[in-house]
Amino acid sequence: MEVDDIVSYFEHWTLGWMESLGLDPWLIKLLTLLIDTSLLTLGALIGAWLSRKVFLRIIKGVIKRSKNVYDDYLLEHRVFDQLAYIFPIWIVKKLAPRVFIYFPEMATLVDRLATLFIILIFMIAVHRFLKAMGEMGETLKWLQGKPVRSFIQVFTIINYIVGFIFIISFVIGTKPGSVLGAFGALTAVLLLVFKDTILGLVASIQISANDMVRVGDWVSMDKYGADGDVTEINLTTVKVRNWDKTITTVPTYAFISDSFKNWRGMQSMGARRIKRAIMIDINTVKFLDADLRKLLSEVYLIKEYIATRQEEIDRYNQNLDFNREVVVNGRNMTNLGVFRQYALQYLQNHPKVHQAETIMVRQLQPTEHGIPLEIYCFSNDIAWVNYENIQSDIFDHLLAAIKHFDLRVFQDPSGHDFRSALRS
Repeated sequence: MEVDDIVSYFEHWTLGWMESLGLDPWLIKLLTLLIDTSLLTLGALIGAWLSRKVFLRIIKGVIKRSKNVYDDYLLEHRVFDQLAYIFPIWIVKKLAPRVFIYFPEMATLVDRLATLFIILIFMIAVHRFLKAMGEMGETLKWLQGKPVRSFIQVFTIINYIVGFIFIISFVIGTKPGSVLGAFGALTAVLLLVFKDTILGLVASIQISANDMVRVGDWVSMDKYGADGDVTEINLTTVKVRNWDKTITTVPTYAFISDSFKNWRGMQSMGARRIKRAIMIDINTVKFLDADLRKLLSEVYLIKEYIATRQEEIDRYNQNLDFNREVVVNGRNMTNLGVFRQYALQYLQNHPKVHQAETIMVRQLQPTEHGIPLEIYCFSNDIAWVNYENIQSDIFDHLLAAIKHFDLRVFQDPSGHDFRSALRS
């Protein structure tokens, strides 16, 4: 005996029993409706129990015994829990025409509602599946730094748009293609409403294709006050954790339309640039006399340089006929030139300076604040605190050593300088 026969037999029996009691027709109809509803509810409860106790238990047991870790994301996001709701609703959909045999309008209503619920459940299940795929994608090495969340958000939007198109087409009784065609007339409105989403989608694709920004990159974007590590790349925004621990939210499209600085190259190279100048007082620059040359010849970093350079100068000058008592005649070393060579030798012997990268000490154009002597090199430690300590140590030493070359660092007069001048 099939289920339809059992339901039909039970309904005929209950109907005959109520008629034998001599009840009013309206009361018989009401009781029949209540009994039919109870039968339908009982069928749904039995289906829910079977899906929970049998279907989910089997699925969870298989996943827990599996060595594959990726299916754990589906279990964690309760994808199968959501799909389990489809079975009891499917039972309601199948039983409705048979249970409400005397109420065809009710059967049609329940059938349509069940179909709508199945579509909604499937939409939510797909949404949870996409979230699980997003978390799983962030753990894959070949997707590290890619805007995975942006693509997941795009697919989520598509999922809900398609779902709602099916719902509308089902409610109004037309094909999904007709509903989609009707939306074509609203294209301008949709473009205006989803402008940021569309721009974010385009930007995410370009960022991913050109490998412009990854999660974990240090970026600087003065226009938005962002200077720190990228923590999240979404469809419409990029979150940057600044060094002061604040969070700056930058539109994703801004990384395409505006300029920004990505420090990834520095981080991957393992070297961070030091580029800072010491302002030399022009009035202290002079030719090296014998006493100062003798004193500086004892400095081990430039001892060989001074001896070699002086021999070269002497050979050049002895072939020329001029008055050597005039110091500007011929070639001579200067205290600034010797100090520049000392700074270069100091950097080339410093254990924290990256010797494989450019090391240079150069003069820049003189200004009203003196002659800028620029130190250009790279530290071999890119950690912020360590980098600042290395840079400070280098300039501490050079600023302290500069007076031994009879040079002075330029600095604007202070109140103490004016008081000293007045007292003298």
